[in-house]
Amino acid sequence: MAHSKSRANPNRHPRLDPNAVWEDRTALVRREVEAERIAVEAKTARLRALRLEKEAADKEVAGALESARPRRKRSLSIKV
Repeated sequence: MAHSKSRANPNRHPRLDPNAVWEDRTALVRREVEAERIAVEAKTARLRALRLEKEAADKEVAGALESARPRRKRSLSIKV
C-alpha cells in the first residue's frame, strides 16, 4: 500500500463549495441560538412562576401576621 488513495475513488476529499460550507455553518449556528433562546425563555418562565408563588405566600403570611398583631389605640394630641 504505497498510496493511500484507492483507484476507485481517486479524490477522497473533494473540494467543497465555500458558499455551501458557510450556509451550512450559518444554519447550524442559527439552530443553536434558537435552541438556547427557547431554553432561556423556559427557564425565565419557570423562575417567574416561582417568584410569583413566593410573593403570594409572603403576602399571605404578612397578612396573617398583621391581623394577629393587636392594634394600638391612637392617642389624640391636642395642639395648642
